[in-house]
Amino acid sequence: MFAAAALLLLVSGMTLALYWAPEDVDQGFSQKIFYIHVPVALTAYACFGWGAWKALRLLWKREQRYDLESYTAIHMGTIFGLLTLVTGSIWAKISWNIWWSWGERQLVLFLILFLFYSAYFMLRYSIDPGPQRANLSAVYALFGVALIPVSFLAIRIAGTLYHPAVFKRDGPDMTGEMFAAFCVCFGGMLALAAALYANELTGKRLDERLRDLREALA
Repeated sequence: MFAAAALLLLVSGMTLALYWAPEDVDQGFSQKIFYIHVPVALTAYACFGWGAWKALRLLWKREQRYDLESYTAIHMGTIFGLLTLVTGSIWAKISWNIWWSWGERQLVLFLILFLFYSAYFMLRYSIDPGPQRANLSAVYALFGVALIPVSFLAIRIAGTLYHPAVFKRDGPDMTGEMFAAFCVCFGGMLALAAALYANELTGKRLDERLRDLREALA
């Protein structure tokens, strides 16, 4: 269901973005990558937030199934975080002839967020499977979620040339056609993340059951 919705929404969204939404006055056609880059970035935030919620549920309910769900969500968030950095660098190179600017706080903060969650896997796999690994991973995931609002708000506060604020208090700084295309693309990206999350989670649960079965038969 999620996969079909993702395909339909992403194809529709990109069609609207390319052929219906007007070109940006300053950047021209290169601004069209906005409809990929921003939905991917927001989806990464959503995945990290979902992973933190599942981590909280683990620490609260003490149900081990939340450990795998939190891990899978953070894995998805890391993938979308990498795509955010890649698409952002491509956009910057095309529009401003620069791949990266260390002086841009919001870029550096997102990189820190990405590296923080990348280190999550090093922590997780340095500990033997069991309640201790699950609890430490959950605590780490909860600490990481504090970086999300900092990274998001940095874009609004800075509002620089390389990373202008598009969504403002008085509404989105774009035409109605642009905003509609963006919403469709964002919905498609969320559906894609949900489909990948469900698929990976199902596969990992099957692996666990097979491993338990082998141990029982050994």
